[in-house]
Amino acid sequence: MEPPMEQSGGEQEPGAVRLLDLPWEDVLLPHVLSRVPLRQLLRLQRVSRAFRALVQLHLAGLRRFDAAQVGPQIPQAALAWLLRDAEGLQELALAPCHEWLSDEDLVPVLARNPQLRSVALAGCGQLSRRALGALAEGCPRLQRLSLAHCDWVDGLALRGLADRCPALEELDLTACRQLKDEAIVYLAQRRGAGLRSLSLAVNANVGDVAVQELARNCPELQHLDLTGCLRVGSDGVRTLAEYCPALRSLRVRHCHHVAEPSLSRLRKRGVDIDVEPPLHQALVLLQDMAGFAPFVNLQV
Repeated sequence: MEPPMEQSGGEQEPGAVRLLDLPWEDVLLPHVLSRVPLRQLLRLQRVSRAFRALVQLHLAGLRRFDAAQVGPQIPQAALAWLLRDAEGLQELALAPCHEWLSDEDLVPVLARNPQLRSVALAGCGQLSRRALGALAEGCPRLQRLSLAHCDWVDGLALRGLADRCPALEELDLTACRQLKDEAIVYLAQRRGAGLRSLSLAVNANVGDVAVQELARNCPELQHLDLTGCLRVGSDGVRTLAEYCPALRSLRVRHCHHVAEPSLSRLRKRGVDIDVEPPLHQALVLLQDMAGFAPFVNLQV
């Protein structure tokens, strides 16, 4: 694309080359604008009509968009302008828009970007089942999805996701408190074969029934977060140890019904567990109380 002509405010020295005289698609877009933070692009597009056209061309070709690069908060109008021409996004993160992002804001973006593979909507509480349906229906290549702290996610919404996202590998459902065992069981049965990472943290409705079904249907599961799942107990953990050979990390802090014997088999395999063994906890407590670590003969 040839850069548009722009009148200069002053005389140009003979032989001098302005930035906009450089080839846009061969030089400026791949080697200059690709290194400019989004926040600076918003400023750059205000310089002139030519710079605005250049920035818009760059934004239209984005493969990754993270609203956090703009700032901790981003106005609705700014997001609409930044994404209005984007049709090739593969990664989309919109957590800084959580206070106002609605279905009307998100659904058109999803419709224009069917090749999305990673979407982060953590805390976006103004969305609804409609947005998740549009994502599941329109983005069949989706691999990673964060819905952490999205209270609107219910069993019906999760069923639609499980039915229509065959490539799903990583799913964050932290604090999605409407979800119960039945919804997780359905997810495991429909998409368990490909799941590698799952967070069900901070959900008192999830128990051993869901964990055991995950274990039996998710042979490739590597990371599972059950932090604060008060109904999860030792039975679920023992099933994980039996059926999940690929498991690398398990989070069970505040799962008060999970006993050490059920965790010991996973520890022997080198699985990273966020709860220390009872003996280690006792030594740390003694150290805090006495100011030193006592020597203990562990072979006695």
